[in-house]
Amino acid sequence: MLVASNTSPISNLAIIGRLDLLRTQFREIWIPGAVEAELSQLADPAAQTAVRKCLKDGWIKPRVLRDHTVARLLEAALDQGEAEAIALALEYSADIVLLDERDGRRAAERAGLSVTGVLGVLLQARQSGHIEKVKPDIEALRSRANFFVPARLEESVLRAAGE
Repeated sequence: MLVASNTSPISNLAIIGRLDLLRTQFREIWIPGAVEAELSQLADPAAQTAVRKCLKDGWIKPRVLRDHTVARLLEAALDQGEAEAIALALEYSADIVLLDERDGRRAAERAGLSVTGVLGVLLQARQSGHIEKVKPDIEALRSRANFFVPARLEESVLRAAGE
């Protein structure tokens, strides 16, 4: 399964010490140059170390866009990392693109891509038995990573997780 990612899913899971959930769900994750650059600038030293280890271990893999046309067009409405992640997913026919921001998710879905984000990763981890509860990780995302989760979305995820 080919997976492309924006910065947010990787950085937020790194901040709460849960990159293992990405590794258990996806054999490898491809990132474009803008995402690699953003990940190298993480303010949290432990998260930056964890991401560097994933890059060194080779399951998070930087990939170069062959054609930047789509990314440049998307940058009119999205940040560079999101635009490049979507362009990478399209260029290599990814099965899934990891995005958290609403505008990026909508753009990817309009382009025909399957999208999931941090909450989808947590929900899948719960459903596959890799974590016992989703709520503690949502609370960690909120408190440690300053990740915004709308109340209705949180309720929906917790309901789907049986919590």
